[in-house]
Amino acid sequence: MSEGNMPLDFFISITVSDDKLSAHLLISNTEDTFKVSIGQLLDLVQKNRIIHGVNQVVLAEIAANPKSFSLKKTLIATGTKQVDGQNGYIKLSFDFDDNEKKPLELEDGRVNYKEVVSIHNVRKGQLIGQRFLATAGTPGRAVTGETLFSKSGKEARFKVGKNVVTDAEQMGLYATIDGMVVRTDRDKINVFPVYEINGDVDYNIGNIDFIGTVVVRGNVLPGFKIRAAGDIRVTGGVEAAELEAEGSIEISAGIVGQNKALIKAGKNVKSSFIQDATIEVSGDLNVSQSIMHSTVRAGRSVNCVGAKGLIVGGTIQAGERVAARTIGNSMSTATVIEVGVLPELRNEMIQLRNQLRTLSENMEKTSKALTLLDQLAAAGQLSPDKLAMRIKLNNTKKQSVDEQVSIKERILEIEKSLEDSENAKVQVISTIYGGTKIVIGRYTKFIKDPTNRMTFRLSEGDIVMSANV
Repeated sequence: MSEGNMPLDFFISITVSDDKLSAHLLISNTEDTFKVSIGQLLDLVQKNRIIHGVNQVVLAEIAANPKSFSLKKTLIATGTKQVDGQNGYIKLSFDFDDNEKKPLELEDGRVNYKEVVSIHNVRKGQLIGQRFLATAGTPGRAVTGETLFSKSGKEARFKVGKNVVTDAEQMGLYATIDGMVVRTDRDKINVFPVYEINGDVDYNIGNIDFIGTVVVRGNVLPGFKIRAAGDIRVTGGVEAAELEAEGSIEISAGIVGQNKALIKAGKNVKSSFIQDATIEVSGDLNVSQSIMHSTVRAGRSVNCVGAKGLIVGGTIQAGERVAARTIGNSMSTATVIEVGVLPELRNEMIQLRNQLRTLSENMEKTSKALTLLDQLAAAGQLSPDKLAMRIKLNNTKKQSVDEQVSIKERILEIEKSLEDSENAKVQVISTIYGGTKIVIGRYTKFIKDPTNRMTFRLSEGDIVMSANV
């Protein structure tokens, strides 16, 4: 150093950034003959209390050629930046953020516009969400050597609503009942046992498949389906739609089925009226006004005894009892009332008899073919392919005989249950008209003329009438 014996820091200044993560060197006030050694630079760096992250390679380059670094800031030290911890978070098993209603895309590329709402069904004890812990931060170090403290992440907490519970460590959120997961105000997570629709079930709502009870405060429009593991309650009416509940179904404004509606309940069904629909109920069907041109299968009873209380057209089947104010009409519209056996057994017997008829017809064809083949065999004219056919037909005949025996045994079992129909009855509070067919157990009675206030029962192998008291 020759320039006026001035101190080195007259020519070289070192600055530290506000965050203390970098230090820069600036050469000024020098001539082309200015020289400095690496040792001098290191002493100057230490004098400025820079002890961490010093880049000695850059200092050596400066010492070798100070002129090339003149009048420009050069980075000579880099600190270690602190790393803040990550916040904890909650991961839910369901996506509540996608509020846009999108139709379901089918595998063949078509779109089902009736599948637009996703209900988040859960079972009791099912995991709804998991909590992930926050992480601690990593401290840094300034170029001047001080520790740069980091922040730890903030812990997340479950916002517990109704019918949910956390585990002891509060790491998991679980449902305490079967139902629908809903995020309410303040982001609370709840499980509700009832899914309510405040309006019609239409293209805005779509088909519904819910693990609890469904309440529709409107109508169910044609073509839509509701399935519930609990009950279904509709304050309006049901058109050509399908409703299936493991519990009971109640329809306040009635059913206009257009021969397309299907109502199935594991318990009971209640409606003001039913028209052109199919009803399958394990328990009781209670209708206040009328059942018209419908197919009804009830495990216990069908009751249509309101002010109108009319059953006309179609087929009504009940395991125990059918009660109505009026059955049929003055035009002798064909109406079938069957009681005394579970509808599924009676329908099974009809199917078995049809199968038996088909087997008998096929057996007759097989026997004729075998007779011809036997004649050819007796004449020594049976070719190898006809011999194979003869063997195959004999096997078919044997299988058919075995199947016929099995079907006949099952029919006999059902017929025995049909005999046990002493408690079955059809009760007419007002009038039953001609054109009505009453079946109790295995016995049938055709009504030819209007009859008033009668109860039909089975007695000593016949259907008898007795006046209502």
